[in-house]
Amino acid sequence: MTHSQQGRPEIVVGVVATPPDYPAQVVARLTAELADQLSERVDADVQWTVREGWGDVAPRRDGGVEALLDDCARRRKDARWDVAICLTDLPLHAERVPLVAQTSARRRVAMVSLPALGLRQLGTVRAAVPDLVSRLLTDASDERVPPAGWEPAELASRVGAISRVVGEADAGEWGYVASRLTGRVRLVTGMVRANRPGRALLGLSKLLVGAFGTAAVALTTSTIWQMGDALGGLRLTVVMLLGLTALVAWLIVAHDLWEKPDRETSAELARLFNLGTVLTLALATAVSYLVLFAGTVLAAALLIDTSVLEQTLQRTVHVTDYLILAWIISSLATVGGAIGSGLEDEDTVRAAAYGYHPEPGGWRDEKNA
Repeated sequence: MTHSQQGRPEIVVGVVATPPDYPAQVVARLTAELADQLSERVDADVQWTVREGWGDVAPRRDGGVEALLDDCARRRKDARWDVAICLTDLPLHAERVPLVAQTSARRRVAMVSLPALGLRQLGTVRAAVPDLVSRLLTDASDERVPPAGWEPAELASRVGAISRVVGEADAGEWGYVASRLTGRVRLVTGMVRANRPGRALLGLSKLLVGAFGTAAVALTTSTIWQMGDALGGLRLTVVMLLGLTALVAWLIVAHDLWEKPDRETSAELARLFNLGTVLTLALATAVSYLVLFAGTVLAAALLIDTSVLEQTLQRTVHVTDYLILAWIISSLATVGGAIGSGLEDEDTVRAAAYGYHPEPGGWRDEKNA
């Protein structure tokens, strides 16, 4: 039993990010305030010391949650932490429903799957982790803190992502799972959130530049003006959707972003990874399209005089005509932008793949420490 200089017992809580990519950002923000939360919600007579660390860049997929718990337990023993919490962006399942969290009193570790928390991940982690630490210490019969005054099932009432609890009471192995329907929706949206679409959007800057170049050329072509005037709203919508779909498909194929099932990745996990990748790219390209559309509208208003457009269309021109013109040009320019995407840095584009995690700076020093 470790005691602090003030005579209070000290409990060291380790928080591990696996992989050290997006989960590391959540860990950094959590550890800054976790000691105060534990003092307030678990026991104020304990000196809480919080340590943060990195897990594997490529966590084992074949072993599921048990492999993560084993890896975290080894890290806890090596670092001499009392308990450890692992935050991961891997989508996990238990009893065919999304797994939100898992505690193991035997290992003295717990795991939280960030995607299963949906969009509000940091807030939910702040609410759940102190309770998970309290549950771990109670199930491990740690006498430095009073037993938790609540049953594991009560955590579902405090964390909206949790629907029910499964596990073995005698062994202190508890799994906190989501609902079958809303839990899957929350898992998918959480995967997109964890995949950081903003990073993918910034990574496609050259694509957007190429699309603007194509749009600028198209603006000077009167045939495009007439084509936009002839097409109805339905066909313009179809052209837009086809352009965006072709762009997403090109990015996936050209940069090998498609996850294939193998010995370490199950077919179900590969499907989830691919779904996360497709949705991330779809969201990033949709935002790029809106930026392109707004820029094209502005350029058309500045460069194309109303009288010139009226002479070409043989009728009175309204604001909607400029919007339609920008609509068709933006749709066609996304195809030209796909050519520009081939000039993107490979690592920048591959960051949109859900299963891809580059080694962060300092990883080797941390690993060898």
